[in-house]
Amino acid sequence: MTDISIILPVFNGEKFIGKAIESVLNQSLNDFELIIVNDGSTDSTLDIITSFGDERIKVIDQNNKGPGQARNNGLEIASGEYVMFLDADDWFCEDALQTAYFEAKNNDTDISIFQIIKYFNGEYSQNDWFNLNNFNESFENRVFNPHECGDFLFDISVSACQKIFNRIFLSKINARFPCGIYFEDMPFFFYTFLNAQRVSIIKKHLYVRQKHDGSITESVDSKFLDTVPAGQILMDIFIENGWYDQYKFDLLAFKINGPRYALMGIEEKYKKDLYLLIKNDYESIKSSKYYEDYLENLGPVKKKFFLDILSSKNYDEYLSLR
Repeated sequence: MTDISIILPVFNGEKFIGKAIESVLNQSLNDFELIIVNDGSTDSTLDIITSFGDERIKVIDQNNKGPGQARNNGLEIASGEYVMFLDADDWFCEDALQTAYFEAKNNDTDISIFQIIKYFNGEYSQNDWFNLNNFNESFENRVFNPHECGDFLFDISVSACQKIFNRIFLSKINARFPCGIYFEDMPFFFYTFLNAQRVSIIKKHLYVRQKHDGSITESVDSKFLDTVPAGQILMDIFIENGWYDQYKFDLLAFKINGPRYALMGIEEKYKKDLYLLIKNDYESIKSSKYYEDYLENLGPVKKKFFLDILSSKNYDEYLSLR
């Protein structure tokens, strides 16, 4: 069995894909398979991939189906003891695979989480989110149960690229990314994390996340319309797995805040579309048994947003209530 399967989805990544691949091939741990899912690229991405000619690289060439389906297709053929994810515009730090594998293997973890460092225009930067600063010293150098993180569960980075997963664990819980939407990391994280029994953290930077104009989370464009369906999927996950009552206070705040911040920042031409998605979602909530939970658990700012959306007939009327 191969030590690690690295799953790398890519769509029109000719500017960055070469560096991403090289960061894997240059690792000190050699027993890996790099599964590259070319998700319908129309540029020279596939030519760059095939130019490497390394037998450890496996290529899935498919029509464009989005990042969730691309990752799922990679998972279908993964044979490694562990699984890691890499985005096409990012790269692994030196010895990242060895460090992550050593931690996961020696501690028999379902998930181990490591630090990410950001890169933009030749400069590296750090933040609390990617540095795992929400985990205090009591979580270091030991294995813990994810439910120990209840007080800060929704402040943990959801990035799949920041973790190494036991593949058998993922298979047992049938872990898959939602398809057809962006922000697929978020539901995947909470489902896998709360299903895990053994988790650890690695306070080392093993991954570089590159910020650029095309980064999904760097520009608030039409992709942010998917904050609504992503939140709906997340609610279903918590309800279906029996986690809702334990986490509902923070869960409901988290669900409201995603689209709320998106509506404030999204490009003007998408604001009415996002408003309608939120409106339809809230109307559905109003007719459900969870409506009173929202009224009782939301803080004043989030509750006002929730009720203003419900009481308004259109986006312009909503603006007049702010």
